[in-house]
Amino acid sequence: MSRIGKLPVPVPDKVSASIDGRTITVKGPKGELSAVLVKEVIAKFDDDGAIKIDPVNNSKRARSMWGMSRTIVANLVKGVTDGFEKKLVINGVGYRAAVKGKQLQLQLGLSHDVNYPIPDGVEIKCPQPTEIEISGIDKQKVGQVAAEIRNFRRPEPYKGKGIRYAGEYIFRKEGKKK
Repeated sequence: MSRIGKLPVPVPDKVSASIDGRTITVKGPKGELSAVLVKEVIAKFDDDGAIKIDPVNNSKRARSMWGMSRTIVANLVKGVTDGFEKKLVINGVGYRAAVKGKQLQLQLGLSHDVNYPIPDGVEIKCPQPTEIEISGIDKQKVGQVAAEIRNFRRPEPYKGKGIRYAGEYIFRKEGKKK
């Protein structure tokens, strides 16, 4: 049995959820999200208004999708109530970021500035030139944007220069010895 899957997803008072076949739609103060569940699981409301996910049968795929589907629904509820946020930190001399209109402008030691268009549903702020805060209601979108920005200049192991997640540990290597 899935330890995660058997837990019901509580729906707060300020959030309304509806189940239409395999589609779950959640509306809250931050917006509206929906997800289509795989055919191996069934979603239903239990007695106290929480969303319960159950596998259709006892096959390996149904049991595998059970916990994942429950987590997707929990992320929908958390996204419309609180939202998600990722923070990036830029290390390196002359490396900086700034938001210009609907673009994130990055100076990363390349011959040109990198202009990253900010997608819909994601908000990017730069409280300092070396910090980037990415927030939104869709966890997958926020994580994807953070990963794409990080890939412009990944942290290197010798000096630690590049873009890293806040709190990420960079394994440092020792340089050449003379």
